[in-house]
Amino acid sequence: MAECGRRALSLSLLQAARSRYESLQISDDVFGESGDDSSENPFYSTSAESDSDSGGPGGAHAGDTGAAGGGPRASAGSDSPAEEEEEGWSEPLRDIGVPAYKDTCGPTQRMPATATAMDFFQLFVPDNAIQNMVTQTNMYAKKYQERFGNDEGWRPVTAQEMRAFLGFVCSTGVHRCESVLSIWSGGFFGNKSIAPKMSQARFEKILKYFHIVAFRSSQGSQGLYKIQPFLDCLQQSFSCTFHPSQTQVLHEPLIDEDPVFITTCTERETRKRKKRKFSLWVRQCTTTGFICQVYIHLKESLGPDGLDTLKHKPQLHSMVARQLCQNLAGQNAIIFTGPSITSLNLFQEFEKQGIYCCGLLSSRKSDCTGLPQSMLRNPEMPQQRGQSHIKMKGNMCLINWYNKGNFRFLTNGYSPIKQGVIIKRKSGEIPCPLAVEAFAAHLGYICKYDDKYSKYFIFHKPNKTWQQVFWLTISIAINNAYILYKMSDAYHAKRYSRAQFGERLKSCVCVEEKSDDGVTAACRWERLPARCRVPFGPKTPLKSPSLHRFCV
Repeated sequence: MAECGRRALSLSLLQAARSRYESLQISDDVFGESGDDSSENPFYSTSAESDSDSGGPGGAHAGDTGAAGGGPRASAGSDSPAEEEEEGWSEPLRDIGVPAYKDTCGPTQRMPATATAMDFFQLFVPDNAIQNMVTQTNMYAKKYQERFGNDEGWRPVTAQEMRAFLGFVCSTGVHRCESVLSIWSGGFFGNKSIAPKMSQARFEKILKYFHIVAFRSSQGSQGLYKIQPFLDCLQQSFSCTFHPSQTQVLHEPLIDEDPVFITTCTERETRKRKKRKFSLWVRQCTTTGFICQVYIHLKESLGPDGLDTLKHKPQLHSMVARQLCQNLAGQNAIIFTGPSITSLNLFQEFEKQGIYCCGLLSSRKSDCTGLPQSMLRNPEMPQQRGQSHIKMKGNMCLINWYNKGNFRFLTNGYSPIKQGVIIKRKSGEIPCPLAVEAFAAHLGYICKYDDKYSKYFIFHKPNKTWQQVFWLTISIAINNAYILYKMSDAYHAKRYSRAQFGERLKSCVCVEEKSDDGVTAACRWERLPARCRVPFGPKTPLKSPSLHRFCV
């Protein structure tokens, strides 16, 4: 009877854990393709096969419903209790809660079932942005030829050719060719479906003169001035077309070179490859994977020491977090952060703005100012998996949880007296505080998103930094467009995978495709609220780029 009771309680905890994350609607199939579930995540798995392990090592503790300490307290360090009480940290726990979220999650515009891939893409890159590329490219070509002599093979580019040019480069996100020029080859990487739409010679001419901003402005004399107007337009489009869920994460997404391509390079060629001169941080919705905000930091702007000198400066990462969360004040959002951002001072500052946090702590990477040292040291006595120790200061909770190693979390977004469970296929259920369960579930989804997201980067790798940033942000826009597509009626009409969506976008980007109701994507963009239709052109004010760095 006792065994049956423990099994029933364990299964009830399992169902409760699953029900808490039913809002992760797209997490089971991020890009419309079958793949592994999250069972490989070291924290979290919702595989049905784990039910059979409910009586395993974790199952014996799953019924512990006491305070989130989950069992005997770990023997703390050597600091005296009086010293820690003076710092404001104490062991008595109390229930805390986060106010209701003040925003609605989802797209701001309902797209019809007849909407095409181009319709979704042009929510972020409208016709006026493409027309600006045409104008600036022609201006740069004229200036270049006035200085270095006429180019007899050049003629001014048109909007139709610019769309085709974008389509050719975007196609490398689906077809992993070594070079975009391989499209015209007759070999394995050739693409006969789009190659006839433009000659290779004409493509190379446009690639030579392609520009977003042709002339240097006095307001943007450094950094990303050649692309800043486009980034401003894109940022505004991200915030106007989609409202994220309450839970969001600040992190640096995976943007490294494709591993398959690197393995084909010789060791000498790999050493010759230049390191990326910029870093990217994002604020991302943990329910859908939609990237809500992007920040670019130029490494070369840090002086001779470069970025490495700032890897251990949490104040820089705190500045990044403030910039990424500047539009979230008063919404009661819950932000997940990595060790380099997590700090008591930052979380307390966010709490005053109505932003709640849950972050992983590291004694090496995190700013541990104001935290009790006894919680930051590993206990001398061995611990059982699932055992935890918690201290509170106001609404802030410092959690020390053991699972084949000590994991420390700082949070004010989850109650310390509520118990969660980590579900593992082989080990069964491991008890944990609710904050640990939430961190593992949401960050596990973001890891899964990154794994699939990296497969659809535009593979074209130019040498100039501003062009690398441009194609990277275009890749983000396409992935965001696909997420909106999956949440629209168009997905229920025609279910395209991410690869199929890219194929259709590549095909229709060369010739603007009208939907069945005769409305073009440009017209749909004009229907957006005025605050969303940011004017884009040479007269757009340029902003000097700020220093941003985030390291998980």
